[in-house]
Amino acid sequence: MDRAALADFLRRRRELLRPEDVGIGAGARRRTPGLRREEVAALAGMSVDYYTRLEQQRGPQPSEQMVAAIARALRCSLDERDHLFHLAGQNAPVRMHRADHVDPAILRVLDRLEDTPAIVVSHLGETLVENRMAAALLGSSVGLSGNDRYQAWRWFVTGTELAKYAPEQHGRLGRVVVASLRAAVGLAGPGDRRASELVAELERRSPEFARLWALHEVALRWSDNKTIVQPELGRITVDCQVLHTDDQAQALLLFTAPPGSEDAQKLELLGVVGQQTFGALTES
Repeated sequence: MDRAALADFLRRRRELLRPEDVGIGAGARRRTPGLRREEVAALAGMSVDYYTRLEQQRGPQPSEQMVAAIARALRCSLDERDHLFHLAGQNAPVRMHRADHVDPAILRVLDRLEDTPAIVVSHLGETLVENRMAAALLGSSVGLSGNDRYQAWRWFVTGTELAKYAPEQHGRLGRVVVASLRAAVGLAGPGDRRASELVAELERRSPEFARLWALHEVALRWSDNKTIVQPELGRITVDCQVLHTDDQAQALLLFTAPPGSEDAQKLELLGVVGQQTFGALTES
């Protein structure tokens, strides 16, 4: 528990809030900005004395329930809530929720990416939706069944994902896949049975996965540079940008190349290939 940082965070968050932000009438003019301590205490369902002692670095360590109540009272964002838990010396609640329903905001972004390969994946690496450009670049991975749905399985067990990338990148990208899965499992928490089952099956079926998993590397993907081997156009080097939802249950992956580069020209050609592929799929 970091008493000084906790006290400072509570005071600054309280000063940022206005009475109308929490449904309290403004009333008479206030001498200081923000909410009063007694108002935060009332919103959190605790005594004014207890809350005051926290702001004065004198209070005992609050329980998880108390921290959650304070976070709600102070209208904390998810990041601020997690920070508050850490300052109070408690583990932040698990953010992960159901990941099979595509976040509407993410889907709206995807719908506007006509000329950019883009996919939406779950925290476990299941492709939930893809545009035609992504299907042309990487091959479609939507609608697969069983463990084939998961990128790590296609990488380490069947090898179908591995074959999409340049051989010289296999070692690095394999570690990225495992580190991302490790981060996702940690965020999902012990209650995510599917995550724990997937890891157990991967360890049993793939010695390489088991070796990399034992390294305990953890990293959420935010950006990467990948060389993809496309069947018609050959090698295409792309920058992969990753946009996560707030609860990190889903991510939007965008594949781009520097304007004017040979790789960008190949992506333009891929638009034609993608249209032909899409047309063939709709006719079949």
